[in-house]
Amino acid sequence: MRAVVARVTRASVTVDGEIVGAIDEPGLLVLLGVHRDDTAQQAETMARKLHELRILRDERSCADTGAPLLVVSQFTLYGATRKGRRPSWVAAARPEHAEHLVGVVVDELRRRGATVATGRFGAMMQVSSVNDGPFTVLVET
Repeated sequence: MRAVVARVTRASVTVDGEIVGAIDEPGLLVLLGVHRDDTAQQAETMARKLHELRILRDERSCADTGAPLLVVSQFTLYGATRKGRRPSWVAAARPEHAEHLVGVVVDELRRRGATVATGRFGAMMQVSSVNDGPFTVLVET
């Protein structure tokens, strides 16, 4: 499992002209990719890492501050580009597997008390964000 995590002052996801998920205060924008071999245990670990990641102001985490997270599924994080000019998606999880594990991450974050907004799995999404920094990291399990 792989996530690109940006510290933001606000972020939103729009599908067909409608905002389907948004955070309107400082928090984290999480672009989340699922590998074909990922498990529910890795999803739970990812949720813990995201919740406790100390990249907010003053080296604090969402767990410390109650800052919200916007989680957006992003299969393209597993696009292989070593050969040729066209990415290969063979490492990315099949949609039904990925959707389930993205749901596990979101559910575990909420179980931990986090405020979580999401995109819409499988939809063509437009993601907007105002980065706070820039401060962007790669998180893997």
